[in-house]
Amino acid sequence: MKKFKLLLLALVFIVSLIVASSFGNFLPSSAVAQNADCQKHFVDGKAPVFTRPSLQQSTAGLCYDAFSVMHSGVSRTPLWSAERLTRESIAAAKQVHRKDAFHAEEALPAAMRAELYDYARSGYDRGHMTPAADMPSEEAQHQSFSLANIVPQDRENNQHLWSGIEGATRHLANQRGELFVMTGPLFEGEQVQRINGRVFVPTHVFKAIYDPVKKEGAAWLAANAAGDQYQVISLAELEKRAGINLFPAIPDSVKTHPSALPEPRLRRRGDSEK
Repeated sequence: MKKFKLLLLALVFIVSLIVASSFGNFLPSSAVAQNADCQKHFVDGKAPVFTRPSLQQSTAGLCYDAFSVMHSGVSRTPLWSAERLTRESIAAAKQVHRKDAFHAEEALPAAMRAELYDYARSGYDRGHMTPAADMPSEEAQHQSFSLANIVPQDRENNQHLWSGIEGATRHLANQRGELFVMTGPLFEGEQVQRINGRVFVPTHVFKAIYDPVKKEGAAWLAANAAGDQYQVISLAELEKRAGINLFPAIPDSVKTHPSALPEPRLRRRGDSEK
């Protein structure tokens, strides 16, 4: 009987990992919406697909009011964060006063998620993937401060170059009227640094955009380090490096030809907050 109970517990654990690795099965939480609500964040309602199977281990899809996340229980970070950015949502976001409210994601099992203490005295910023400044309501902004949407980010990078890239994305969306945006980390190399021995530190961060009217897209890619250097690369190159088909609804012919992206306006020390 004891052996039977142990076997049953093992089977339950395995099944729970399989369920957590599927984006279609959302974890129950007030912060997590249903699958149908989540489709609005993706081109033609099609969520990203892993092309590198190892990345799918212990993953969980989280859907919020204005963005969606694929969270990894291995890295304890998002692997991507998706949003549909519009001229109207940007105008609404400008009316929302920023209130920093970083918090652990209670929808995730404790063993899979980052905690606030992981970032304490780490030397890294808690870097948003989908930005708080994009959020069109107070509740959406609060959701963006979930650590499920956060990576350990170099402070200089986060506050200057990356802030400029976020601003350039909003500027482009305001011009075009609508963009689909995918943001996330890359973990490249044989060894990955961790903070508190638990949360993986990205080697790079990316922000990819797709214009559904002009049917064109490209991505900004920057090392997670101080400095002003970045690249504009094709969606195809980014997806190959990430091991994720970020835009499965977009033809390969579009992905292989990067569109022009605006140059980020770099924030410097002493610049006023947006």
